[in-house]
Amino acid sequence: MLFIEVFQDLMLLPRSLHASNAETLPFELKGSLFTLTVMHLFHLDHAVIERHLLDKVKQAPGFFNNTPVVIDLEGMTEPKQAIDFERLYALLRKNGLIPVGIRNGSPEYQEAALLAGLPMLPERRSNTNANGLIRKTDLNELTASLRNRIIRQPVRSGQEVYAPDGDLIVLGAVSAGADVIADGNIHIYGALRGRALAGVKGNIESWIFCQSLEAELISIAGHYQVCEQFNPTDLAKAAQICLREERLIIEHLTR
Repeated sequence: MLFIEVFQDLMLLPRSLHASNAETLPFELKGSLFTLTVMHLFHLDHAVIERHLLDKVKQAPGFFNNTPVVIDLEGMTEPKQAIDFERLYALLRKNGLIPVGIRNGSPEYQEAALLAGLPMLPERRSNTNANGLIRKTDLNELTASLRNRIIRQPVRSGQEVYAPDGDLIVLGAVSAGADVIADGNIHIYGALRGRALAGVKGNIESWIFCQSLEAELISIAGHYQVCEQFNPTDLAKAAQICLREERLIIEHLTR
């Protein structure tokens, strides 16, 4: 299971249609960006799925509590076995995950998911290979289009800051409960106590830099570690984090 980003765009009503009656409307729909967990489903042995989930929960107690999850069916494009989405939904809820939709899969699987009340989410295959990683031929174009974002104040608990198509540079600290997200690299010139997700569109060349590693979670191109998995010798140290052979590598920065 990888921790990667998912974008869901909402259709917006033109303001001209309701601007004069805005004070009487009970709500307004707006597009937004959310970072969700994606479960890549390969087979339907519910007992094996539950054991694997329990292992994940043990690695990060509390992290999967009421966590929204998208079920990716790309690995099950041949409908050799019908998916009981209601049973799968119950299994995931039992272990703290909340399914919010599906992605990819055969038409038969998609129809079964819709009948079970799980909506379809957009596929994201435009510049990735079979492993969900950016193709090398696209890296030059990606680098050329990077646009960096600089945050000059600390990122407070509950805030989410995103740098689309570029690096995110935070000149202060990132508090616990805050999210910093970037398509490129993340630079934190202070303590990193929240969650940092770099390369969220699949860029495996992204890095995370911080002056003090105290994060709740770090992630590069969907590969993540939570604080319980950190080596104690890395805590509260200036660090640089990269992805090598699908593993996050934490190295100390010399001051």
